[in-house]
Amino acid sequence: MIPNTGSYHLANARVHASLTPGLAAAFDSDGFALADISVADDKISGITAHGRSKAPADAIDLHGRIILPCFVDCHTHIDKGHIWPRKPNPDGTFMGALNATGADRVARWSAQDVARRMDFSLRSAYAHGTRALRTHLDSVAPQEEISWPVFETMRETWRGRIELQGACLLGIEGVRDKKWFDRLAKRVAAAKGVLGVVTYMVPDLEELLDHVFAQAIKHGLDLDFHADETDDIAAISLKKIAEAALWSGFEGNILVGHCCSLARHPDLEVLDTLDKVAKAGLAIVSLPMCNLYLQDRRGDATTPRWRGVTLLHEMKARGIPVAVASDNTRDPFHAYGDLDMLEVYRMATRILHFDHPVADWPKAVAATPAKVMRLDGLGTLAAGGDADFILFKGRSWTELLSRPESDRIVVRAGRAIDRQLPDYAELDELMVE
Repeated sequence: MIPNTGSYHLANARVHASLTPGLAAAFDSDGFALADISVADDKISGITAHGRSKAPADAIDLHGRIILPCFVDCHTHIDKGHIWPRKPNPDGTFMGALNATGADRVARWSAQDVARRMDFSLRSAYAHGTRALRTHLDSVAPQEEISWPVFETMRETWRGRIELQGACLLGIEGVRDKKWFDRLAKRVAAAKGVLGVVTYMVPDLEELLDHVFAQAIKHGLDLDFHADETDDIAAISLKKIAEAALWSGFEGNILVGHCCSLARHPDLEVLDTLDKVAKAGLAIVSLPMCNLYLQDRRGDATTPRWRGVTLLHEMKARGIPVAVASDNTRDPFHAYGDLDMLEVYRMATRILHFDHPVADWPKAVAATPAKVMRLDGLGTLAAGGDADFILFKGRSWTELLSRPESDRIVVRAGRAIDRQLPDYAELDELMVE
C-alpha cells in the first residue's frame, strides 16, 4: 500500500485530534476526523481535513483506517528483558522478582549478554512502531561499568530508528555512599543520560532525595524515579519527591513511575499529594501491565482485589502530564509483553478506563512522553514533521483495540519498514549454563 518512492498522498485517513495539532477538522465524539496526508521524501508535507481540496488522481484511499504517530515508550527495562527462561519469578511477587533479577544480574549480565538482549528488545519495539524509548539501567556496582558502555554503543547503533535514552536505576539507599553516587551521577552525565533511583520509605529519605536533586542540578540532568510500587498506604515517597523538587528549586524534567500506593490513600492525603505534584511540575507514568501482574498477588489461592495502577484521571484533571509505558518484558517483574505500545494502550484503556470519553488519552503513548523526554516533534502528526506513523486496519477505537493489529504498517521516513519480529530462538544459547 505504501510506495517506496517517498512521495505520495494518503486520502481518507482517520486521525485523532490530540495527536494532530493545528488540524482544522470536524472531529467526532471519539476525537477522530478524516484527513488527507501528503508525504514528500521523509516528511509530512501536508495534512488537511478530508474533502477540503481535491485529492490527486493517484492518491491512496485508506477508507477511514486509523493512522497514529509512532509511539514513545518512556519507561522500560531492556537490560533485564528476556531473562525469564533462565530466571523466572518463583512466586510472582515483587520480592520474588527483585531477588531473582539480582541473582541473574550477578551471575550472567556480561556486556555480551546485556547487548544481545537489548538488541532483541529494540528490534521488537521497532517492528511494533516505537520511535523513542527510555530504558532504566541497573546501576549497582559493578554493573554500571558494564551496562552503560553497552547502552552508549546501542544508542549509536539504533540512532535514526529508535531514539534511545538511559536512566540509572538503584535503590535510594545506595545514595548513602555519596562518593560512589556522585561518581555514578558524573558517569550518567557523560553518557547524556537521566539520573534515577527507586524510592522507599527509609528514615533518611528526605536527606537522600536532597542529595539526588543536588547532583541532578550540578550536572544538568533530568530525573526519573520509581516510587511507591506497593499497596502499603504508608508509602508516600511521591509526595516526598514533589516536596524535594519544590524546596530545591529544581528546573529540569521529573518523571515518576508506578505510584501504586496512591490509589489506596485516604482522599485528603491524595488531594494534598496531587496538589504538590502539580505545583512541582512532575510527570507521572503508570505501568499497567507490569503492576497488574505484580500487585496484590497474595500467594494463597486468593483472587487479587485491586488493579495496581495509580490515579491518572485525578492527575490529568490537575494538569499533571501522564503517560503509560511498557515497563518490564519477559523478566521476573513481568513474565509477558513484547514492547508493543498498542498492547499497552489497549490494556490501559481497559484497566484505567481511557474511554467514555476517550478525550486526549492517546497522548499518553505519544505526545506526552515525547515532551517529558524532550523529543521535539515526536508523538504527533503535523506538516513539516517526520513521516513516521503507523497505519492500522481499525477504523474506530473498538476496532483498533479489539485485535492485535499484527498486520499494521509501520512507516518510517515515509517508507514502510520490514516488520519481521526477532525469533525467541535467537536467545536460546543465553538461557543455558
